[in-house]
Amino acid sequence: MSSSSNGLSLYDETKMPNILGWKFGIVVSEWNSGIMENLLVGCKDTLIRHGANINDIITYQVPGSFELPVGAKILANENQVDAIICLGCLIKGDTAHDEYIASAVANGLTQIGVMFDIPCIFGVLTVLNEQQAIDRSGGKYGNKGVEAAVTAIRMAALKRLL
Repeated sequence: MSSSSNGLSLYDETKMPNILGWKFGIVVSEWNSGIMENLLVGCKDTLIRHGANINDIITYQVPGSFELPVGAKILANENQVDAIICLGCLIKGDTAHDEYIASAVANGLTQIGVMFDIPCIFGVLTVLNEQQAIDRSGGKYGNKGVEAAVTAIRMAALKRLL
């Protein structure tokens, strides 16, 4: 998402399909709990706004962003879902640790999506500081949780179309 706009948080709702009866999985990291709660609320609210039943949204928590791919794999193995949304937040520190985690998570989620033929959405904030995370989790730059839900809906619709 660009820092000069609200990204996909602003989208044409009239072009979104009704997803009544579709099933979504959400895997959410426990780290940065305030940020994660905002992302999760934005994500769930978006799914529900487009017709998802709350009972068709399965949510798993994992300790941190690094564990998102394993959580996604467990969810994919145990549930028939149309898409999996993974939410996390990596804040830059004094080392390159965040870069290694982001790369591992992106690669892992790609592998899960391909292996299970299920859209697996990377809803992970990769920011330089906590303020940027706040700005992107319901603040002035939108909500990455909303964007991840929109992406999941669009990818699930594409899969159903094909």
